[in-house]
Amino acid sequence: MSTGDERRRHVRGDGVDLAVYEQGDPARPTVVLMHGYPDTHAVWDEVAGLLAERYHVVRYDVRGAGASSRPFGRRRYTFEYLMSDLRAVLDATAPDRKVHLVGHDWGSIQSWEAACTMPERFASFTSISGPCLDHVAHWTRRKTTRPTPRNIKAALGQAVRSWYIYFFQTPLLPELLWRAGLGRPFARALELGEGVPAREGHPARTLGRDGAAGVGLYRANMLQRLRRPRDRRTTVPTQVIVPTRDLFVSPHLVEGLGARVPNLSLRTVAAGHWVPRSHPGVVAQWITEHITAVRGEPLAIAAERAVRRARVAADRRPFEGSLVVVTGAGSGIGRATALAFAERGAEIVAADLDLPAAQRTAELAGLLGPAGRAYRVDVSDSAAMEDFAKAVLHDLGVPDVVVNNAGIGMAGPFLEHSEDDWRKVLDVNLWGVIHGSRLFAAQMTARGQGGHIVNTASAAAFTPSRSLPAYATSKAAVLMLSECLRAELKGQGIGVSAICPGIVNTAITRTSRFVGRSEEQQAASRRRAARAYALRGYGPDRVAEQIVAAVQRDKAVVPVTPEARISHLLSRVSPGLMRLFARIDAD
Repeated sequence: MSTGDERRRHVRGDGVDLAVYEQGDPARPTVVLMHGYPDTHAVWDEVAGLLAERYHVVRYDVRGAGASSRPFGRRRYTFEYLMSDLRAVLDATAPDRKVHLVGHDWGSIQSWEAACTMPERFASFTSISGPCLDHVAHWTRRKTTRPTPRNIKAALGQAVRSWYIYFFQTPLLPELLWRAGLGRPFARALELGEGVPAREGHPARTLGRDGAAGVGLYRANMLQRLRRPRDRRTTVPTQVIVPTRDLFVSPHLVEGLGARVPNLSLRTVAAGHWVPRSHPGVVAQWITEHITAVRGEPLAIAAERAVRRARVAADRRPFEGSLVVVTGAGSGIGRATALAFAERGAEIVAADLDLPAAQRTAELAGLLGPAGRAYRVDVSDSAAMEDFAKAVLHDLGVPDVVVNNAGIGMAGPFLEHSEDDWRKVLDVNLWGVIHGSRLFAAQMTARGQGGHIVNTASAAAFTPSRSLPAYATSKAAVLMLSECLRAELKGQGIGVSAICPGIVNTAITRTSRFVGRSEEQQAASRRRAARAYALRGYGPDRVAEQIVAAVQRDKAVVPVTPEARISHLLSRVSPGLMRLFARIDAD
């Protein structure tokens, strides 16, 4: 797993010999990777190999782990000794210059201490699954002194995740279990719970000894800092990577961190605790982007957008740095949705069959946020959608949010619908959603950084009507597709929402086809529908707000408008009554 140019040497720490491993050109910027418990430097093998292509990468086994020596006594695992070790490694591998510090688990806890007590040694800091102990103590006190249900739930949740900390305070028992063979079930649990199979170097062959010795880290530091926390702050540009499925560190621990770390960025990834092993490419990419931004070097468009999205600032808009694709963006709900995201800082891709209308949406979006882009695309055309998805990827990168909104209306009796009528409705309303979801979900999955897909269904999806057989069928299929996608993509950190508007005043009433009628009769029906929808007075901007909220809160199904919510409720509690209503001829 390590690259062929890995070089090993020993550095004398504070009373211990530290095994230090280096890769890459020493003349390049130095990145120091700190491992956690009960790991060794080898947990970083994949990440280090990727970073060594452009950086001087330094790793070392902390005291008590791997090939480094083991001190005697709990006192020699305190932060005072750990910081002395780190200074010795820095002096030996990167004298007289700042380094970029990265820590995972206990390596991150140590790194927080270093970034707060000797910030002059570091150009940047990336923390993964290891908070500052002092920050945790202050966070816990804030939660417990304001015992709202939400605060108590968060505090208790972290207390449960920290069960092993209490266990490690038990005399002798943890050491005996590690030496008796706890390493084998630990490795099995890592594979089953995290999807991280064992490989050469990790877990280390010295795991039993490392686990027993490393208990000293918890006994020497944990309770002391949690009881008497210090006011730890740092000016080092800091990036915190938050695995959302971490079984040991709650994502809530980043709350309020910006007050103590003024130059802060937050990134979330749908992963467990051992993210350096499960997602090494993502971790290496984010470290590189963070370092590049700190050094003031140019970034690719997508990377620059991601860095802006991650930055924490009081004036940051909710979707700052996000790329949002909206189909059917030339008017109605699509245009309103594009503008709602733009107003919140997103860069908009407006797609529509009517290119001038899409261009107008992109222009309006640029007045509210970053410059928008317009594309002409027929969502029912699979080849056109393939080209569109590739163009977005090439020009702008992977979208963070995709709103599959394009749709057409069609009304009339089932027996009056021709095969072409059915094909046209399904091609746009259903296949357009399938194409958009399939193509952009594949991009999001390959990127490995999550995202969100919004599919515009309709209240007709759960409201049967004799007047809307094709339209209601297409929207019911969109709703079920969204539910299936949500189940499949959840593990990739990709949310899926189905938006189900009721009667909304949009242009669809003026373009819908009423089958079985003459052109004159259709025009009259369109006018009546448009008047009725206009009198209803529910504008597309209100639907757009619901779409934004669905993305922010990761909602599964969102009935919009009161009648949609009532229909959704009745479809669940009284489907028989809904069937009676379906017999009414709405025209």
